[in-house]
Amino acid sequence: MPTKDFAQDAETIISASVKVEGDFVSEGNVLIEGSVEGSLRTQKDLCVGERAKIAANVTAANAVIAGEIKGNVSISGSLELESTANILGDVTTSILVVASGAMINGKIAMAGATIERPVTQKRERARTIAAAVVESEPIATPEPVIARIRDEATSAKQSEPAPTQSEEKEKVFNPFFMN
Repeated sequence: MPTKDFAQDAETIISASVKVEGDFVSEGNVLIEGSVEGSLRTQKDLCVGERAKIAANVTAANAVIAGEIKGNVSISGSLELESTANILGDVTTSILVVASGAMINGKIAMAGATIERPVTQKRERARTIAAAVVESEPIATPEPVIARIRDEATSAKQSEPAPTQSEEKEKVFNPFFMN
């Protein structure tokens, strides 16, 4: 969405000489080249030019930012930051494209994204031991099986090498880490 191409599709254009104060709400595409203070919300696309200065929380469907925003940015679709973009605030979006030189000083949350953490060797080993014990012994009562799993895990722990720094950090920060 370069500025020149976007200007043809924009329903609202705030030129470089215009300053808007208050709550700005639009249902169409918006091009900002001037300044906005307050809040800025559009149901469609937003383009912020290189010389634009926005001191507002911003909400849009998609956006291309080349100017400065001081406020939180919430984009339901795609957010593209040009090399001259400068955001001082938190960003929430589904798709984020950042050009070299763009600046973000705030938290970034990717809507709908999930983080999969790798399974450590210790957890995988514990699962393997538990599965082997359960397969080898019929379960009459769980206490002997639990005791055997604990004994197997203890003997495996004694024979393993010292943990790496990343494993030590995981012990501190991961509440599900198995000792």
